[in-house]
Amino acid sequence: MAARDGHHHNHVKKIPLFPLLSLLCFASIFLVLSLSRKTSSNPLLSHQSFQFGQSPVPDPNVALGGSCDYSDGAWIYDHQPRSARYDGSCKEIFKGWNCISNNKSNGWELTKWRWKPRRCDLPLFDPVYFLEKYRNTNIGFVGDSLNRNMFISLFCTLKRVSSEVKKWRPAGADRGFTFLNYNLTIAYHRTNLLARYGRWSANANGGVLESLGFKEGFRLDVDVPEGTWAGAPAFHDILIFNTGHWWWAPSKFDPVKSPMLFFKKDHPVIPPIPPDVGLDMVLKHMVLFIKKNLRPGAIKFFRTQSPRHFEGGDWNQGGTCQRLQPLSPEQVEGLFSLKNNGTNVEARLVNCHLKKALKRSGFHILDITHMSEFRADAHPSTSGGKKHHDCMHWCLPGITDTWNDLFMEHLKNIKFRD
Repeated sequence: MAARDGHHHNHVKKIPLFPLLSLLCFASIFLVLSLSRKTSSNPLLSHQSFQFGQSPVPDPNVALGGSCDYSDGAWIYDHQPRSARYDGSCKEIFKGWNCISNNKSNGWELTKWRWKPRRCDLPLFDPVYFLEKYRNTNIGFVGDSLNRNMFISLFCTLKRVSSEVKKWRPAGADRGFTFLNYNLTIAYHRTNLLARYGRWSANANGGVLESLGFKEGFRLDVDVPEGTWAGAPAFHDILIFNTGHWWWAPSKFDPVKSPMLFFKKDHPVIPPIPPDVGLDMVLKHMVLFIKKNLRPGAIKFFRTQSPRHFEGGDWNQGGTCQRLQPLSPEQVEGLFSLKNNGTNVEARLVNCHLKKALKRSGFHILDITHMSEFRADAHPSTSGGKKHHDCMHWCLPGITDTWNDLFMEHLKNIKFRD
């Protein structure tokens, strides 16, 4: 089901312009070499910037204004101690993700790594500023457990500076809290596929799917949002969506034993379509639903796919994640390149679908994929208490704190109310 890069062979014919093309090619090579020399002189741009080292001196060429590609950068190890934004005592942290309390060998080390974009800086999350700025605001995370990971990070960060908190869940939400001194509510709405789904079994009286030999599976209505979040666009002022992991999950949606069976307008989609095509249909309909039901003036984000780091097999095939330091750029490509069709390839595949569906949609993209691909060291692994390695979720404190750094930085550049 995973896409593979095709190989296209272009047969070039000799044409009179060949000398001109050769000259252009030479000029391009000269330009690339010139840039390479500049790149190699800057330690931040070196491929070795993932290694231990002091934080670099601020680059005078760093962009001071305008847009920045925050997804392009390197992880820097900070030797200088700094106060943690929260620790393992935050009770909202799911037990399996509390790597400090679970005594993961590098649990505290995870808080010392800092993401440094190449052409700008990513400031640390300022909880006091955030609470003041977003008084009387409702913020909703809508998605799978990886969005819960991010939601908990935000909650623990804010609670460290504002302890007057009341548990309160908006309709459909799985978790929710209001910071009373600021009337700021944050909530998590769990949904695995965004669209409504449930078990399907063949009808004794027959039907279209039955005639094709289907006996059981999961019915997924591409044009109906799951009830857990259907009311969220009309309630929240800021929304952060995600989906992806469950779409490439043969252990849950076995193509033979329990396939995804897609419905539209209460009728099965015929001929049956594979999950990747179904994802495109769901994204299309959910984007339209959100646009139609969005609260006036609300801001909507879509977070890109969070990468997994299973090595040696998938989670149910003995896959592990035992690394204690970030990956090198070469190792990242080995695990995530679409050409390799590896265990964790769905991260970039999902992003291809998201990019297509969200084009001109009004969504702000929270691109956390590439920065997260390096962090094979930041998963609970065996410390989470599961029978298998957890190489999908993230330790808390950990990398999702950086996702929230990025979230706040994007918000600063978006007009919100007057």
